[in-house]
Amino acid sequence: MIDQATIDRILDAAQIVDVVSEFVTLKRAGVNYKGLCPFHNEKTPSFVVSPSKGLCKCFSCGKGGNVVHFIMEHEQLNYYEALKWLANKYHIEVKERELSDEEKQAQNDRESMFVVNDFANNYFQNLLHNHIDGQSIGLAYFRQRGFRDDIIRKFQLGYSLNERDALAKEAKRKGFKEEFLEKTGLCYRRDNDGQLRDRFWGRVMFPVHTLSGKVIAFGGRVLKTDGKVAKYVNSPESEIYHKSNELYGIYFAKQAIVRDDRCFLVEGYTDVISMHQAGIENVVASSGTSLTSGQIRLIHRFTNNITVLYDGDGAGIKASIRGIDMLLEEGMNIKVVLLPDGEDPDSFARKHNATDYKAYINSHEVDFIRFKTNLLLEEVGNDPIKRAGLIGDIVRSISVIPENIVRSVYIRECSQLLQVEEKLLVQEVNKLMMRTKEEKQAAAEKQRQREAAKAERAQQNVPAPDGEVPVELLGSPAPPPMEGLDVPPPPMEEGGGASIPPPSVPFPSEESGVNNLAEHSTPLPWEGQGEGPLFNKQKKAYHDKEVLLMQQVVRYGERVMYAMEDEDGTSREVTVAEHVASDLAVDSLELQDPMHRRMLDEVMQRIHDAGFVASRYFFSHPDPQVARLAADLSSDRYQLSKYHSRSQKVVTDEERLCELVPHLLTDLKLAIVEDELKQVLAALQDRTIMTDAARYMEVMKRYKDLSEVQRAIAKRAGDRVVLS
Repeated sequence: MIDQATIDRILDAAQIVDVVSEFVTLKRAGVNYKGLCPFHNEKTPSFVVSPSKGLCKCFSCGKGGNVVHFIMEHEQLNYYEALKWLANKYHIEVKERELSDEEKQAQNDRESMFVVNDFANNYFQNLLHNHIDGQSIGLAYFRQRGFRDDIIRKFQLGYSLNERDALAKEAKRKGFKEEFLEKTGLCYRRDNDGQLRDRFWGRVMFPVHTLSGKVIAFGGRVLKTDGKVAKYVNSPESEIYHKSNELYGIYFAKQAIVRDDRCFLVEGYTDVISMHQAGIENVVASSGTSLTSGQIRLIHRFTNNITVLYDGDGAGIKASIRGIDMLLEEGMNIKVVLLPDGEDPDSFARKHNATDYKAYINSHEVDFIRFKTNLLLEEVGNDPIKRAGLIGDIVRSISVIPENIVRSVYIRECSQLLQVEEKLLVQEVNKLMMRTKEEKQAAAEKQRQREAAKAERAQQNVPAPDGEVPVELLGSPAPPPMEGLDVPPPPMEEGGGASIPPPSVPFPSEESGVNNLAEHSTPLPWEGQGEGPLFNKQKKAYHDKEVLLMQQVVRYGERVMYAMEDEDGTSREVTVAEHVASDLAVDSLELQDPMHRRMLDEVMQRIHDAGFVASRYFFSHPDPQVARLAADLSSDRYQLSKYHSRSQKVVTDEERLCELVPHLLTDLKLAIVEDELKQVLAALQDRTIMTDAARYMEVMKRYKDLSEVQRAIAKRAGDRVVLS
């Protein structure tokens, strides 16, 4: 880990205009600079760099942040690699903090595994080029496949001797530990005698690289097969290798993918190598497995456009297209190319140069939905049952597309291909989307309930029950008569019962004279049951107000708002962050967004550190999500023109913190109470509550208490709030 002092030196030295100018042509625009965004294609500059704030942001695609985030995104580096990149540029020595014993051990193990893989990679390459068996068997095989020597060396191809423990013996002779030979999967122990044996003996070797070029795994192909031995053997999963997150060839393809803004996806190692040799470098392989979400995210870091190359094997195509719906769900633009019968990407590349290959792709590629529709139409023929199943299959694929316009275009196109009314397809797509959304919400809610119940049982030392009782939502009969309440009955909404979330803990107000509601209201029947659809719809009502409040915390969290006297008579200064945290705590409230809560907690932990500046701390935060959120909270898209700036005095947020922050807190509290009132109203339509007079009275009492709190806050807010 790099210590904070070194990070500060790097951030002080790194000028964002200087760094961004290495990759983007910038022109001055007022106090800022503008240029074409390096992260997506555009003709009108929307990428703004603010030297005063040290931030950059594209107001079209949304990418940006401080100088570290820019390097992370542009160079595809992690946080610490980006810091080291900047340190190297500005000739700053990087000092890393002392790690704990556990961190040191884990880091040493990972580094040892990388070292062992690097040794094995060099060992296999040396055998291929310098050993008689490697030259006569391994190198001869690669040349027979048509691979040039420069391509063989580029992809670091190798050969493993036809001896069961040759690598193990050489590694131990060089001083490598057996533990790491096993952890990397290069070797394994036999069950009968415990001897260490090579996993890849008698095979040609294909190393698998990370984005940065480190070898994390191997694939080995046997040259002589009798049907009893698998043709390909791959490294097992390890601490440094997770097959679902890796793509073969991504290290050699990443720059070409960004340059061409397109990625070709093939199946195997040799497909990638042959296409590279033909001059097509923006190609990766899924290594014979269906696409995973991790692999999709890896491609999506470089481009939004992917072209899948299929050979003429119909069964293979049908097996592969099932995983491509995940690409659609990620919002990627997918094209499909079907190669001529008997050809695969490897053989086709050996017969054509890059120009001819690309020309064939451009003239034969079709979008995935059309390809899938035409492929399945050939199967179903005139069978109406199969045709109905086909329509359902296509509708499922369309329903996962996130963009409304793209979905609409595909629906219209499929309507023509399938000869089905467009209106019917729209209805089916909407049904599927709604069902999927409900299933995700239900799954998330069940998981939340399980975790909450588990935590409660652990706290009370209660054993887990044998099963769970599902909660059914019933209709809404007429409520029992209400007596003893001086508040009018709440309005009833149509639609019957709903899954109601627990109301947040109400807060007291010394100004209003309303006591803490938790003191005079017993837990209600729905409390502890989690968030439901109603809550998700209302969540944004106070989320926007949280964002406005957190903007002040990030920008001015360490600024002093006022001074106050403690009980012992000593005077102390109260910062913006302290005022926000204490004001929420007094009312038994907390921020609803987990990221907001985390950021406020971190500010409170460091607010009294010497030289602490909230914005600077978050901009250099090791968690990219936190740092990017801080950048978004600090960025302003628009600025006043020079005319307005000169003609009149503009009061900034910083100058009116004592007025602004309390107003934002009041607005947030009012939004929370209003949301809770809506939840209580919806709860009154639950049949299990309505048929129980005692429980119904409890809910009505909560409604009355909340109404009083709402009026008190509204009064505090003054004429800025008008209650209907």
